[in-house]
Amino acid sequence: MEVKLHDIGEGMTEAHICHYFVKKGDEVKADQPLVEVQTDKMTAEIPAPSSGVVKEIIVREGETIPVGTTVLIIEPIRSMIAKPKQSIVVHSQRVLASPYTRKIAREKGIAIEEIKGTGPSGRIMDNDVYEFMSQQNTKEYEPQKIQETTPQITNKEIHQEVIPFRGRRKQIAHKMSQSLKTIPHCTHFEEIDMTELILLKNSLKGRNLSISITGFLVKALSLALKEYPIFNARLDENNEQIVLEKEHHVGLATDTEEGLIVPIIRNVEKKNVKEIAEEMKVLSKKAINNELTVKDVSGGTFTVSNVGPLHGSIGATPIINHPEVALVSFHKTKKRPVVNDQDEIVVRSIMNISMSFDHRIADGATAVAFTNRFAQLIENPSLMIVELI
Repeated sequence: MEVKLHDIGEGMTEAHICHYFVKKGDEVKADQPLVEVQTDKMTAEIPAPSSGVVKEIIVREGETIPVGTTVLIIEPIRSMIAKPKQSIVVHSQRVLASPYTRKIAREKGIAIEEIKGTGPSGRIMDNDVYEFMSQQNTKEYEPQKIQETTPQITNKEIHQEVIPFRGRRKQIAHKMSQSLKTIPHCTHFEEIDMTELILLKNSLKGRNLSISITGFLVKALSLALKEYPIFNARLDENNEQIVLEKEHHVGLATDTEEGLIVPIIRNVEKKNVKEIAEEMKVLSKKAINNELTVKDVSGGTFTVSNVGPLHGSIGATPIINHPEVALVSFHKTKKRPVVNDQDEIVVRSIMNISMSFDHRIADGATAVAFTNRFAQLIENPSLMIVELI
């Protein structure tokens, strides 16, 4: 039986073979993890479709292959009873751990089966690996870490460094290139007065209700999208029509060790600010720990990039997450002197935003109207409250 790389994510065309959990001759059970692969969106495991023996491993670790490629071959077992007991090498119970946790164990040179998990149902957590490592003497595994995790290769003769271009980085490059080649990007910039919203946030915090600023921003975008649905759409060129999506599935561009990934907050239009903020925390943690599922990263209709916390950006020309229509970047908030309606100079907290949109589908005037409405809601939080009643 051929075990092939199947489509495990929306728009996936290829994947990088990270690590095999089995070797030739191993006996496996149905649903047992065989190999860990990485796409532009996630790290995932390919399970055994049925019980059998690994007859041949065709693709080597480190290779990038297209969907449909045969990864390994499993030979079915006709009679489990007839086989000698000592020949069975199947794990009696699958080790529960995320791909990211398994990766940490491999980098430290630790057999994950030796670790006792403290998570639900005995699941092995990141801290369990570090605790086991400290007990076994960290220095013992440091050479292994250096050998396996350092991706740079130095050519001593010509004094160059070569960084492997594969895995998620290669997938991201492919998707960004596709977006720029397909979509005529147009970007405009705006300033948003965050002062009143910050005051509201601090007031709620004083009442033991801590909600992130981004939660308010995402909700305000959803309210604006109701009035300007053209930015929550996709272009169906084959049928020559623009499809306006009724549901707001907002993607949050998240920077991780493996590269950029975009988990999705689903149905933002139906959720309050508190629910949005709490879901953001959960998704952010899953993204950092490489625990996102296909559902977590699929079906987005609008994307947000919050680079403000990095404290180094005042503007950008973000690339649209194809096939979406638009993307908004939030940049750092900074106190500035501003002239108010009474011609007085006052200090206000100002945030820059950048909005890229598909010029085939929308025009500049509509994009400006959209960000003006967004700014109105943020600068006057009471209007947002009225919209939610």
